[in-house]
Amino acid sequence: MTFLKKLSATSTFKAPIFVPSIIFILLVTIYCSLYPTQAQTALNVAKQVIFDHFSWLYVLAASVFILFLVLLCAGQLGNIRLGGDNEEPEYPFLSWVAMLFAAGMGIGLMYFGVAEPMLHYAKPLHDNLTEVERIQESMLTSFYHWGVHAWAIYGVIGLTLAYFGFRYKLPLTIRSGFYPILKNRIAGFWGHVIDIVALCSTIFGVATTLGYGALQLDAGLNSLGWVSERSFSTLSVLIVVVMCIAAISAISGVGKGVRRLSEINLFLALALMIFVIVVGPTLLLFSGFTENLGHYLSNLIDISFRTFAHEPEHHSWFNGWTVVYWAWWVSWAPFVGLFIAKISRGRTIREFILGVLFIPTLFNAIWMTTFGNSAIWLDQESGGVLTALSSNTEALLFGFFDLLPLSSLSSTIAIVIIALFFITSADSGIFVINSIASQGNENAPKWQSVFWAVLLMVLAISLLRSDGISALQTMTLLIALPFVVIMLILCFGLWQGLMVDNQYFGKKFTQGSANWTGKHWKERLDKIITQPKRADIKTFFFETAKPAFDELVLEFEKHGLTANVELTNTGKTPSIEFIVSKENVRNFLYGIRCQPRELSNLVVEDDSLPNIEDNKIYEPITYFLDGREGYDVQYMMKEELIADVLKQYERYMNLAMDHSHALMTNDLGESM
Repeated sequence: MTFLKKLSATSTFKAPIFVPSIIFILLVTIYCSLYPTQAQTALNVAKQVIFDHFSWLYVLAASVFILFLVLLCAGQLGNIRLGGDNEEPEYPFLSWVAMLFAAGMGIGLMYFGVAEPMLHYAKPLHDNLTEVERIQESMLTSFYHWGVHAWAIYGVIGLTLAYFGFRYKLPLTIRSGFYPILKNRIAGFWGHVIDIVALCSTIFGVATTLGYGALQLDAGLNSLGWVSERSFSTLSVLIVVVMCIAAISAISGVGKGVRRLSEINLFLALALMIFVIVVGPTLLLFSGFTENLGHYLSNLIDISFRTFAHEPEHHSWFNGWTVVYWAWWVSWAPFVGLFIAKISRGRTIREFILGVLFIPTLFNAIWMTTFGNSAIWLDQESGGVLTALSSNTEALLFGFFDLLPLSSLSSTIAIVIIALFFITSADSGIFVINSIASQGNENAPKWQSVFWAVLLMVLAISLLRSDGISALQTMTLLIALPFVVIMLILCFGLWQGLMVDNQYFGKKFTQGSANWTGKHWKERLDKIITQPKRADIKTFFFETAKPAFDELVLEFEKHGLTANVELTNTGKTPSIEFIVSKENVRNFLYGIRCQPRELSNLVVEDDSLPNIEDNKIYEPITYFLDGREGYDVQYMMKEELIADVLKQYERYMNLAMDHSHALMTNDLGESM
C-alpha cells in the first residue's frame, strides 16, 4: 500500500491539500531551526519586498471588503437567508450576539489593549503634536487597527462559507466560494491550490498568535516573580505546555467543556474591564469613548485608504503597523470566518453583516478605550512610568496593573485569561486546520489533532528561535499575500452566486401556465419535455395565434373598432401581431415573435433528457408597443391566448383613460 493510500485509509486528510502544505511548512520549520541566521536574513528580505511593492494591496483590499459588505447589506440581496428560505436562526439573537462578542475577544486584545495606545502615544506618528492631539491620534490609530476593517476581512470569509455551505450545500471550505467561477472544477487542481493557501495562512496565523501569547504569558509570570528574565527556553516551555493542554482538550471530546471554559474566560475578561472602569478614571473613560468613536467615524474614509504614498518618512511605521495587522487579520480569516459562519445559519445576509461588522467592533472600541485611555491617564499621573516601558511591549499590561489597586490580583487574573485564551485559541485552531485539511470533514481521528498540535508547537518555536515575533509576522505576511487575492476573487464569486440566487428564487411561474387546469395536461407535458424548434413556433403561429387573433378582429369590428392581424413569416425573427388602431392615443399592439434562447450545457449533456438535441430552443415571446418586457405563451391554447390579449387590452384602456399617463399613451406619430 502506497503512502497516499495509507493516508486516505487512516485519516480524513485530503492528500492533494495535506501533502503540499506539510512539505512547505516542514521545509520552513527545518530551515529556520537549522539555519536561524540565514533564515532571519531571508525573511527580512522577503518582508521588505512585500512592504515595498504590495503594502497598498492590503489597504485597498480591506477597504474594498467593507464597501462590498455594505453594498450587500443595503440592497435587495441582503434579504437572502443563509440556509433555506424558511429556515430559522440556529441560535437565539442574544446568544448569537454573545458569541460574536466572544469572537472579538482573544489574546490579541489582551496583548495590545494597553500596548498599542501607549506605543502610539509614546512615539506618535507625527511630530509637533499637542498633548491632546497625541492622545487623539493614538486612540484613532488603535480603533482603526482593531475596528471595522478587521471584521470586514473576517466577514467576507464567514459570509462566503455560510452562504455556499448552507444555501448551496457545499462543504465549509474556501474553495466552495469559487463554485460560481470554477463550477465542478473546484474539486480539481485549482480547488486544491485555494485550500493549500488557506491552510498555510491559517497555520502561520495561529502560530503568530501563539507567539504573542507566549511572550505576554512570560511577561506576566515575570511581573509576579514566578520566572526570571525572558529566555527562549522559557518561551518554548510555555508553548509546549499550552499545546499539550490544547491537544488533550482536542482529543478528549470535551468540546462542551472547552465552550464552557471560553464562556468563563469571556466573563473574566469583562469583569477585568469593568474593574478598570471602576477603579480608573471612570468619567474620563465614558467621555473618552464618545470622543474616540466620533473621531474614528469622522476620519474613517481618510485613514481607510491611507498609504503615505507621498510621505516616505512614514513608510516604516505604516508597514510595521497597518500592513502587518491587515496580514494578520487575513491569516486569521479562515479561522474566525468558519466560526462565525457556523453560528450564523438561518440569519439573513443583512443580519449577518450588521452583526459581524459592528458588534465585535463596538466591543473592541470599548476595550481599547478602557485600557488605552486609562493607561495614558496613568502614565501622565505617574510621570511617564508606562512610557518608559514602551520598549518592552509584553510588559506594558502588567506595568499598567501595577499602577492600579489590587495589582497582584488583577495581574493574576490577566495571566489566567491569557492562558485560557491561549489554550482555547490553540484548540479551536487545531479544529479549523483539521477541517481545511480534510476538505470540511469534521469527523477526524484523534491522532490528527495531536499531529497539528505538535506541528504548531514546533513551527512557533522554530520561528521564535529564528527572529522572535518578527519571523512569525513575516511568514504571516508572505502567506497572507496570495490569500488577499483569493479573497478579492471570493467577493466576485459570492456576488455571482447571490445574483443567480436572486434570479432563481425570484423566478415566477410563466404567464402561459398561470391559469392551467387539469384539462389538456397531456399536450402540455409533451411541449414541456420536447425541445421547441423554429418550425414549432411557426406551427404555433398558424394553428393557435392566427386563429385566436382572427376571432378577435371579427369581434372588435362588431363593436366598431378597427383591428387587423399582421404576420411576418420571413427573416430571422418571424412574428405575428394583433393591432387595434386609434386616432389620438397610441395603437394597441399585442405581438408574438419567435425568439431563440441558449440552453445550459448541463441540460444538453444530461442523458436522461433524450428530447434535448442541441443548446438552442425557440420560444414565442410577446412584445408590446410601449416596450414592456414580454413573456412566453407557448403553452397557451387558443381561448387562453384570447383571454390574455383581452387582459392586456383592458390594461391599455385603463391607462389611456387616465390623464396622468398621457405622456406615455399620447400618439406623437402625426405631429413629429
